[in-house]
Amino acid sequence: MPHVFVIDDEQNIRDILEKYLKKEGFMVSTFQDGAEVLCALETTEPDLLVLDIMMPNVDGLELLRRLRKHSFIPVIVVSARDEELDRILGLELGADDYLTKPFSPRELVVRIKNLFKRMNRLEHGATSYEINVNNMQLNKKKRQVFIEDQELVLTPKEYDVLSFLIQNPGQPFTREKLIETIWGYHYAGDGRLIDDLVKRLRKKMTGADMKIVTVWGYGYKIDEEG
Repeated sequence: MPHVFVIDDEQNIRDILEKYLKKEGFMVSTFQDGAEVLCALETTEPDLLVLDIMMPNVDGLELLRRLRKHSFIPVIVVSARDEELDRILGLELGADDYLTKPFSPRELVVRIKNLFKRMNRLEHGATSYEINVNNMQLNKKKRQVFIEDQELVLTPKEYDVLSFLIQNPGQPFTREKLIETIWGYHYAGDGRLIDDLVKRLRKKMTGADMKIVTVWGYGYKIDEEG
């Protein structure tokens, strides 16, 4: 039974989501701010977080920033604010999906189930947990990437994009396809989400015998020639 943390400072929202998610077969723990969650994470690791942005004490984005320093727990960010900057910031910090309030509990359940399916597909997309390309090693089970013996410190989405490209060497993908594959929905933006992520990956991949190259007017691909 998947364990979901619901973090929101509004009691009625916590109660509604807890009731609905339990009805759908999830174990649920609720919290009113990020500080409570940080304490709970010291002893319990949930399968997914539903995280509100605007909260007292430790807000959602700060909690996500701290969480991503050491954890790959899936996170769906929810917020009453629908500004593009907030959405991009949440996703760049490592959120796996973003919902704008008000939303239906049914939609949240669909997003959660799709997220688990997508993660399973990415995790088992190749026949082996260990992938070695030139001087890079990818451990899919542990979600780790190494150059020689040096582990790259990657955010969850940086790992997902790099892992996807490495498993499809030489094949170019549009920004839209990468976003749809990694985040699971069509992002109606200008591609900055992927461009910024690739820029960060390139800096971290210094010393690798491969690189992410730009396919002008199209998107990106892995070049094994480096």
